[in-house]
Amino acid sequence: MPSLLKWSLPVAGIVSELKFPVPWGHIAAKAWGSPQGHPVLCLHGWLDNANTFNRLIPLLPKDYCYMAVDFGGHGLSSHRPAGFPYHFLDYVSEVRRVTAALKWSRFTLMGHSLGGSVAGMFSCIFPEMVDKLILVESYGFFPAPQGQEKGPGLGRQKKLNSPLPSRDGPSKSEESDAWLDSKRKVIESILSLEENKPQPPKVRSPQEALQRLLQANSHLTEESGRILLQRGATEVPGGLVYNRDLRALTHNQDPLTLEQCVSFLSKIQASVLMIIAQDGIFNSESENVAGYFVKPLQEAFQSNLKHFQLAEVTGNHFVHLNEPEVVAGLINIFLKRDESSKARL
Repeated sequence: MPSLLKWSLPVAGIVSELKFPVPWGHIAAKAWGSPQGHPVLCLHGWLDNANTFNRLIPLLPKDYCYMAVDFGGHGLSSHRPAGFPYHFLDYVSEVRRVTAALKWSRFTLMGHSLGGSVAGMFSCIFPEMVDKLILVESYGFFPAPQGQEKGPGLGRQKKLNSPLPSRDGPSKSEESDAWLDSKRKVIESILSLEENKPQPPKVRSPQEALQRLLQANSHLTEESGRILLQRGATEVPGGLVYNRDLRALTHNQDPLTLEQCVSFLSKIQASVLMIIAQDGIFNSESENVAGYFVKPLQEAFQSNLKHFQLAEVTGNHFVHLNEPEVVAGLINIFLKRDESSKARL
């Protein structure tokens, strides 16, 4: 495993920046707290970046080691090589790459939205490595509705095939056709990006870049948008260019059925804290409501795990960034519970 850039104990609010070498470049990350503290790996949502935790982590216990990463193609991390699309499992594997470089054998995972789905899947694949799992606006999984493929917990995900089916649901043949059609569109979208002559990134004024971000994310406050933009864009002559890889817009994953998700989550050994916002993407009045799996997954977590806590809080999908004090108390108590569970570094 290649060595990572060295870092030291942040002081007086200073945050350490890191780069973890990977075969295609690096995974960028930022760290708060004590390197000797209990490790907490923080995973952001789709098209966001590590700055999503900027306002929350300073409110959490100071004697922990918090590491927030930028997924590949996001924030300050390298883009994937030409010709390679982004797969959901790539993000899961990046968690393993980072923790291997850090030599963390047991740690806490905290994920928001897509990051929660990545954290949930990692906790099923490597259950012995995760002692606590914090899901913010995430159910740890995002089962695809029958006949529809949709990203994990992504309110702004493009629909790749047909609308939601009727109450009776589609036939098996229709489900197969929808799945094949979605894969066709993913492949054609990637090829279309590659066939077009490379264009220089569009330069936008700081205000234009911010407004575009806010229009795509109705749950973000202006202050939160500015925080994400600090890491999500690069200053160039004339303004800003977004850092994200356009290929990340085409969310390519093989969706799990609800039954598979329920079966997988039974493998989780970690204590779980799930924080759901009243006005978040799982709101019953939201157009992105996922009512078909919310109750079944809640019941599965409650019945299969020894330590599961579900908390509903005021706020929206970005409550942890817009109003971090709303969730900080819950997370503090959860982290400090069972202090005897220490990291084996």
